[in-house]
Amino acid sequence: MSDVYEFTLLAVGADIQTDEALNALAEAGCDDATVGSAGGVQHLDFDREADSYLEAATSAITDVGAAVGGVQIVRILPDDYVTLAEIGERTGRTRESVRLLSIGERGPGNFPVPAARGDERNKLWRWTEVALWFATELGERTDEPIDWAVQRALNAVLELRSTASGLDPKDLRGLRSQLTDLVQYYRLLEIASPARLDAKNEEWIARAESA
Repeated sequence: MSDVYEFTLLAVGADIQTDEALNALAEAGCDDATVGSAGGVQHLDFDREADSYLEAATSAITDVGAAVGGVQIVRILPDDYVTLAEIGERTGRTRESVRLLSIGERGPGNFPVPAARGDERNKLWRWTEVALWFATELGERTDEPIDWAVQRALNAVLELRSTASGLDPKDLRGLRSQLTDLVQYYRLLEIASPARLDAKNEEWIARAESA
């Protein structure tokens, strides 16, 4: 069953707001996006129908790249990084309530450590870690359409694409080796996953019944 997923792609490089680019985007299937810019950063706000959040986001990135030459998608919003106030908005709490949880003066403790700006007043946490803490420690699950683990992984891939061009050949070879190991690891996980095994079992049963 398909759902509609809302997200924003940040783009650099070619101008995506010209008439030619807008027409090309529409022809490539991006008529479900609103194109604009804020603070000098171009963005595409999508409402895309798909079977999963991953399918919606990756298809949008692919369609934009195919439509406009020279454009590069560098990030997907909303971001996995959140402030105390944003955590409060997503969990239905006040900022002060979340702050007390974060420093252990309320709740069971073991709140995730900040992922960025640890020495600053306005610290940042990874929402995937915070949401898991709320679910396991407080029994409070957040019902959101965005798969935050997928969001975090996609942004990591986009960041890698952006920075790879600045690496020298030696560093690129070392990075490629690490990526190869990572791909092999996920292939093993996929092979061993119960869902994949169930699918294979159904395939074998179907073949046996038709024999």
